[in-house]
Amino acid sequence: MPATEDTVRDALRMVMDPEAGMNIVDLGLVYGIEASGAGVRVEMTMTSAACPMADMIVDDAYKALEGALPADTPIDIELVWDPPWTPELMSGLAREQFGWLLPPR
Repeated sequence: MPATEDTVRDALRMVMDPEAGMNIVDLGLVYGIEASGAGVRVEMTMTSAACPMADMIVDDAYKALEGALPADTPIDIELVWDPPWTPELMSGLAREQFGWLLPPR
């Protein structure tokens, strides 16, 4: 069974940012997911380009995907910096946990 965007997103929810104590999906670090029979491609970022945990988080993302996807599924994770991460990218649950509720528009 080929990978789906939902399968990929669910696997990435298991990857924690150790400094924030929250998964990378709810933190808004996952910018894009492409899943097809040809493989999986993920674009993600960090909260800062100076994040000391970036290598570990990307490695954890690879491991989570390898564990959730069919064997030999090609996985490509690209770390991107544009657009820069902001708290507005976080899920409502994450913003609520951190007390960063956004003002109404």
